[in-house]
Amino acid sequence: MQVKVLADNSVAALRPKKLLAEWGFSAIVGDVLFDTGQNLAAIHNSRLLGVEDFSCIVLSHGHYDHTGGLTSFLEFYGNNGGRRKKVYLHPDAWLPRVYRDTPIGMPWQREEIEGLAEVVEHREPVEVSGNIVALGEIPRKKKDMRIGKIKRNGVWEEDAIYDDQSLAVKTEGGILLVLGCCHSGLENTVNYAEEVCGDEVRYIVGGTHLVGMKDDEVREIARWLDRKVELVAACHCTGFRAEAILHSELGEKFSFAGAGSVFDF
Repeated sequence: MQVKVLADNSVAALRPKKLLAEWGFSAIVGDVLFDTGQNLAAIHNSRLLGVEDFSCIVLSHGHYDHTGGLTSFLEFYGNNGGRRKKVYLHPDAWLPRVYRDTPIGMPWQREEIEGLAEVVEHREPVEVSGNIVALGEIPRKKKDMRIGKIKRNGVWEEDAIYDDQSLAVKTEGGILLVLGCCHSGLENTVNYAEEVCGDEVRYIVGGTHLVGMKDDEVREIARWLDRKVELVAACHCTGFRAEAILHSELGEKFSFAGAGSVFDF
């Protein structure tokens, strides 16, 4: 199983040349495209990194920095074997969102995407490719990472980002967990992935949203991870201070990740 980071806030690889960075996230996980970045970085980098096609798209949640490149991928990569690609997402991903009065929701209407792909809305876990599970709505028993407001039934309310989901990949060495932003909370997501897949999480790649936590909280999570995992490749919304703490606590188990990073499991 290979993970290629197509878009991130930073470029992590010297080669290939001309890789782009932007605030957002996208990765190829096996044959699944997970998120599409904010604008053009993901589609641009996909060509440089040798992506020829993918079987389907899974959206982690309905924020612009994870969905902005959606139509570019659908238009450029076209049909797969004459069949329209599937786009998996939670139904809440379409709803309007703001952060401090600035729109942060997905910049596409459902009708636009239905014209390019088969839309699959889900709240429950679904196997989107061999041994790759889109977790759907994640139960929250511990702290989650909420941000902004969402407009539901015409009323603005606090956004718990219930559409946040991650990919759980079953490998011989345990579960590989690929995160978009992990608004559901890292501990909640790890625990749910283990419940769904019946194995233990050993590897984590992607955005952890620890940027919103206090240093002591991050240290506690880092020590918890140290007892569980073999690799944490954190990026996007993890935050510089949190990455520094993870590196300090996890040592060689921590890896910097960014656009151009390639991980083999």
